[in-house]
Amino acid sequence: MPELPASVRVALWATHAWSGAISVPDAVRRALPDVDHTQGLLDQLTVWRDLGEAAVLVALPSAGATSGLPGCGPVARADAVDAGEALYVAALGGLLVPHHGSYGSQGARAHRIDWMGHDADPVPAHRLEALEPSQLERHLRRRMLAAIDELETAGATPWADDVARDVAEERLGTDWALPPDLGDRARKVIVLAGSLSLATSVGMGTSGALTSADDNRRADVLRALHGDCERTLADATNAACAEMAGWVPAR
Repeated sequence: MPELPASVRVALWATHAWSGAISVPDAVRRALPDVDHTQGLLDQLTVWRDLGEAAVLVALPSAGATSGLPGCGPVARADAVDAGEALYVAALGGLLVPHHGSYGSQGARAHRIDWMGHDADPVPAHRLEALEPSQLERHLRRRMLAAIDELETAGATPWADDVARDVAEERLGTDWALPPDLGDRARKVIVLAGSLSLATSVGMGTSGALTSADDNRRADVLRALHGDCERTLADATNAACAEMAGWVPAR
């Protein structure tokens, strides 16, 4: 599970908690077992819940790809892009951006996340109700097959060597530990998108083509596929949260 972005994990577990299944503090613990201290998250989740929000949503923006974010100011947008992830709510509006850090003595460092709040616009319900896990899966599989064809044309491979492949396979064996009431289709798409995102990240950190030109092309293919994975992961997470919140029927 720690391979999924923190915001994805929190969105799923907090929405699960808001349905009355578990407490919000328990949801935070289950979402972030690899984090020793959080600041600003529990209080904001409690406020949003008490004000009537039913689902926590996620965006995974990057430079030039911010369409998943709700409307917000330039400071909030830059903060979310720099972090590569953010939480938001649809009815009231509002954004939380995680800032990862560490504390403790040398050799005994602990992981902390400080969550920065920003103003953001409400999100129209139809944007979330239109997210269909089966369509998201089909789109991502098409992009994956297209990327494989492009890599083969360039004479490249996703991983440069057996070590990189072993790293990817080892990390993909992680127990995703998603909430139990997550729909089967949404769960499948989240695991697929998260796995491919991880695999492309590992691949982008290595060289896997015979020439520099082919290696550049390989990097472009992996980068584009990684972007598709991140968008699908965010959309599938939001579709799952909309379903857990009762906004749409189980699919």
